[in-house]
Amino acid sequence: MNLSLIIPVFNEQDNLPLLFEAIYKVMTSLNQSWEVILVDDGSQDDSLSVLKEYAQKDSRHIRVISFRRNFGQTAAIAAGLDYAQGEIIVLLDADMQNDPADIPMMLSKLDEGYDLVSGWRKSRKDNALTRNFPSMIANWIISQVTGVHLHDYGCTLKAYRRDVLEGFRLYGEMHRFIPVYANSVGAKITEMPVNHYPRKFGKTKYGLERTAKVILDLFTVKFLVSYASKPIYLFGGAGGFLMVVSAIIIFYLFVRRLFFMVAIASSPLLQMSAMFFILGFQSILLGLIAELLVRTYHESQRKPTYTIRSIINLEQDPRD
Repeated sequence: MNLSLIIPVFNEQDNLPLLFEAIYKVMTSLNQSWEVILVDDGSQDDSLSVLKEYAQKDSRHIRVISFRRNFGQTAAIAAGLDYAQGEIIVLLDADMQNDPADIPMMLSKLDEGYDLVSGWRKSRKDNALTRNFPSMIANWIISQVTGVHLHDYGCTLKAYRRDVLEGFRLYGEMHRFIPVYANSVGAKITEMPVNHYPRKFGKTKYGLERTAKVILDLFTVKFLVSYASKPIYLFGGAGGFLMVVSAIIIFYLFVRRLFFMVAIASSPLLQMSAMFFILGFQSILLGLIAELLVRTYHESQRKPTYTIRSIINLEQDPRD
């Protein structure tokens, strides 16, 4: 299988016929084997019935996964990735705001040597106040924190080489951070403008509250990418900083006692210094415990601390 399209579906019964029409128009023009995995995320309309109808008509290309209830877009994408067989993975939405006609251009970018091609809705057709502006702020924050600079993390339309998607699991709203995970294993990433259209049918499932969730997930992503293999750098660094602050306060109290005859014990700074020292020491101990957990995790599952792009004149993985 060359190409797998993964499409989460939630209450999109009216958009699905248009989606299938667009997909067939594009995919039949490509000289590749392909499949479309549609994940029904607990739809409450007739989306599942429509999906079953198309799957019966074309069992060669159409696969359907149906959730028992709504688990969210990230879970739907994770399920699609688990069942996909293609060497190239393309994600897109079912609401027809993404354009399947952009897929060939993204595949061409992959052929240039990139591992991930991210869509950029440069002319986005959404509400400027409630969707576009919060998204712009979130994209800027994510880019600054992670160091992976993209204009549009929220665009589902992305193309990946399969190997850069292995080694991590998706939770919460983490699907938008896949480029960050891919970058952590050395993926070559590029971004290209893609078409974006207003919704014809249905209504959007996202509002301003999603921006807050994304920012909170960003803390998790930053920790996992930067400190998952060496947590002592975070906990030990924080602990060392607190202990240095404690030492500075103690030094200040002694200087004040020697030169100005101000009692040390009567100052609330003494209690503050002691608290900072204890918190710093505890933070270092937490870092050491986290180091033990990381080593147990890697060794028990035989997970390497590196990723390999290719091998030459070697046939077997030494971990097998």
